[in-house]
Amino acid sequence: MMDEIINQFPELTPLQKEQFARLEELYKDWNAKINVISRKDIDALYTKHVLHSLGIAKVMEFKPGASVMDVGTGGGFPGVPLAILFPETDFYLIDVIAKKIKVVQEVVDALGLKNVKAEQKRAEKVDQQFDFIVSRAVTNMPDFVKWVRGKIKKDQNHDLPNGILYLKGGDLTEELEVFQKVTIYNLSDYFTDEFFETKKVVHLAMKYKGN
Repeated sequence: MMDEIINQFPELTPLQKEQFARLEELYKDWNAKINVISRKDIDALYTKHVLHSLGIAKVMEFKPGASVMDVGTGGGFPGVPLAILFPETDFYLIDVIAKKIKVVQEVVDALGLKNVKAEQKRAEKVDQQFDFIVSRAVTNMPDFVKWVRGKIKKDQNHDLPNGILYLKGGDLTEELEVFQKVTIYNLSDYFTDEFFETKKVVHLAMKYKGN
């Protein structure tokens, strides 16, 4: 699957290719000590975790100096693959479970990623604002919006309006019907593996709300 990542993102530098290639060894090693990825998924790491995370990059190219928070990052997804792909963007990865953040920090340190901060924290307790907030289906969208309300920057610097980029699968019609400024991108339009048939990136534009 490293070949697929290189095929999908042909402009990777030698350093980025090396960092992506090291992910399997690092996660298998740490997963044996602290289980952050299910046993059946660890063998499909590049499809179900790395490439899935990079689905966000198919709809959004984060600019240098941009700030992104990954809520409920687990073992570091989607934040770590995105941080490799966008080395000049600042990523803040949070999770409420300390052992998961420990794994994230160890992986970040091993890869030499200088653009990642990892912390055990609840989204509601974060007192910062970001261009975008990313996540992988940690809860339903209405609850997620409540967690991150007031954490979006006012100034717009990207092609898409500031807001949430959410990785999720299945039929989202009912869950998203209360939102007006929402766009759904089907990952099957970008990736051919059957895993992505029902997977989507949901972009929800969020208005700036001063604290």
